[in-house]
Amino acid sequence: MFIQTETTPNPATLKFLPGCTVMEAGTANFTSADDAGRSPLAVSLFGIDGVTGVFFGADFITVTKDADRDWDTLKPRLLGGIMEHFTSGAPVITQDAADDDAEEAGEDGEIVTQIKELLETRVRPAVAQDGGDIIYHGFEEGIVYLQMQGACSGCPSSTATLKNGIENMLRYYIPEVKEVQAVL
Repeated sequence: MFIQTETTPNPATLKFLPGCTVMEAGTANFTSADDAGRSPLAVSLFGIDGVTGVFFGADFITVTKDADRDWDTLKPRLLGGIMEHFTSGAPVITQDAADDDAEEAGEDGEIVTQIKELLETRVRPAVAQDGGDIIYHGFEEGIVYLQMQGACSGCPSSTATLKNGIENMLRYYIPEVKEVQAVL
């Protein structure tokens, strides 16, 4: 198994591409070892000293490290852990990730549907290239609430991405959108 790695705009996060499907549907974000219980892979990665976050996308894994650790030390251990997991045949997630990440069922208004469509088709693919994801949390009084995950969470350029990129695009296509705010 050959695992590629890519840097991300967030210097504390590295993207790993194992060359196979990581998540069949959706994404999974683990911000601490306590959150990782439903994922044998995340538990294993949090077992490596210095790991502070793990994120799974369709075909990638991003790992965030402590500021006082360096990638030269962590990267070989992470590669070994990822390779060991995938060669073992163990599941990435033991329960459906959609349980945690599913949006509430029900009808959305036309504006919310447009916002979600733009996020899904134009924003999510670009954010995934950087090893992250964007989650819609709501639209109220002209404000769109979004959460950055994976490499994008805590990235120095995430605020600029939200304000200059996503906000401007949504305002261009949907005049009812006045602002985008980050949800932490």
